Amino acid sequence: MNLSSRKFIVGIIFLVIGLIFIIRLFNVQVLNEKYKLDSESNVVRKIVQYPARGLIYDRNGELLVYNEAAYDLMVIPKQVKEVDTNAFCKLLEIEKEEFREKFKKAKDYSRYKPSTFLKEISSISYANIQEQLFKYPGFYVQTRTLRKYPRNSAAHILGYIGEVNQSTIESKPYYRSGDYIGKSGLEYSYEELLRGTRGVERILVDVHNRKKGSYKGGAEDTMAVTGTILYTTLDIVLQEYGELLMKNKKGSIVAIEPKTGEILSLISAPNYDPNMLVGRAVKKNYPILSKDTLNPLFNRALMAKYPPGSIFKTVQAMIGLQAGVISENTSFACNKSYVGCHNHPSAGSVAASVKMSCNPYYYNVFRRILQQKRVKSIFKDSELGLAIWSKQVKKFGFGQRLETDLPSIKSGYVPDVPFYNKWYGEGRWAFSTIYSLSIGQGELGVIPLQMANLSATIANRGYYYVPHFVKTIDKVDGIPEKFKEKHSIDIDRKYIDIVIDGMYGVVYEPGGTARRARIHDSIVVCGKTGTAQNPHGEDHSVFIAFAPKDNPQIAIAVYVENAGGGGRWAAPIASLMMEKYLTDSIATRNKPKEKIIV
Repeated sequence: MNLSSRKFIVGIIFLVIGLIFIIRLFNVQVLNEKYKLDSESNVVRKIVQYPARGLIYDRNGELLVYNEAAYDLMVIPKQVKEVDTNAFCKLLEIEKEEFREKFKKAKDYSRYKPSTFLKEISSISYANIQEQLFKYPGFYVQTRTLRKYPRNSAAHILGYIGEVNQSTIESKPYYRSGDYIGKSGLEYSYEELLRGTRGVERILVDVHNRKKGSYKGGAEDTMAVTGTILYTTLDIVLQEYGELLMKNKKGSIVAIEPKTGEILSLISAPNYDPNMLVGRAVKKNYPILSKDTLNPLFNRALMAKYPPGSIFKTVQAMIGLQAGVISENTSFACNKSYVGCHNHPSAGSVAASVKMSCNPYYYNVFRRILQQKRVKSIFKDSELGLAIWSKQVKKFGFGQRLETDLPSIKSGYVPDVPFYNKWYGEGRWAFSTIYSLSIGQGELGVIPLQMANLSATIANRGYYYVPHFVKTIDKVDGIPEKFKEKHSIDIDRKYIDIVIDGMYGVVYEPGGTARRARIHDSIVVCGKTGTAQNPHGEDHSVFIAFAPKDNPQIAIAVYVENAGGGGRWAAPIASLMMEKYLTDSIATRNKPKEKIIV
């Protein structure tokens, strides 16, 4: 081989070696982020600036939810040197096994990127940790906030926040691992407003993990934007009083301002302290609450479906009057062979039937609504009647979700023709098959919010606004339009007034079923009791009311499970709630009533 050939071969070898080095350098410096991340994390650290969530107030400016400082201990596994695990675990108040599990999880996520090692460290614990943290390279602290509930009340309304899961991260690009999101209540419904916008701070650190100043003078930093302040319709004093009245009971209270649809209080009993589901306490307390046989996490006011019982007679009366099948002075004998009833004189008018809550009266009213002899077949006639009836009942907000601003609300149920055709077979049922609907039983199901909305609708003499919790939103013009829309039930005012006269008689006239609902002479209460049948035990106590009669400020529904007649427990509870709201106190004469309830 001549000299020129050897030179050519040697040149080729050097060229190949050079290309290999160039490719390797390109891979290290451009394609592979491993070394870049390792280098940068030794000099510049990106710290997420979590925004403070928006504060939440009640209608009178009382603070319901605020933020408390907390800290997350972060780790970059690649930077962690030999650790005195005994001292470190003692400092963090964790076991060695927990340390190993957390560190393995961090390494599995990334050896070069920071991840959360220990979440939600309190301010007191952080003070101790901060002094010793320089001994442990690779670990640093990141500030965040936790929710705090100063009134220990309204847990079902306010809700709670928790860490996002993988499915949330995949479906909502804003969120990253370690972020928190509203899980229930208003925290969930107004998440995008309350959460704010996160920022990023870039700082210089030395080899001992100590801060040395901002990177580029903060030119690349972004500021966190605090969440929006939410002002609710809730009256926290009334809410707390209602929770007191429902202590050791199962059921619910819903109070609404009729003219706006604003929810003044919503109590589900039993309830729980919202602070139980904050921070690291969630891991301990949530399983306890979820396994409790009384189910305190279950929001009965929005999710429990009950038969409305006799309060539904107000609806039957209005539909019957509007349809012209009865008039103001229509009378029916209290014939107990039709359906059971308590002892009282026969009702000689609609108002009297409401006052005495006569079951046979509404047996006859419902029969007239369904069977108007439109066709010869009694079965077809009942179908035609039920179709009209169910459509009218739904105008009251029954059988559909009232689109309030809390999640997980149920629709209740209003049976219709397809339902009974499927259940009994077409042409095989008539009024006599489904007469239990006449007194609010049978397949009819409503939730307590719908009961309160019925009371508000009657108080307004024929319309309602969808019940809601948002009153004003900081820096936002107005509330959602759906809460401003007036919903008419298409019943003439004169017929509603007849029913209201009956509801007045329920409380004030001889033979009325809710004399214990009286407040005092200056505040006139109109109400209707109900006793909802319970096949599994004692019947449920139901009461709806509004006050004052001529200028209603509050409409209310009370449902106490397994408590018997509506006048026994539900009516006095409603009376105390209305008095508390309208007068800010309980009169001396009504203190004995309060003592019995509590």
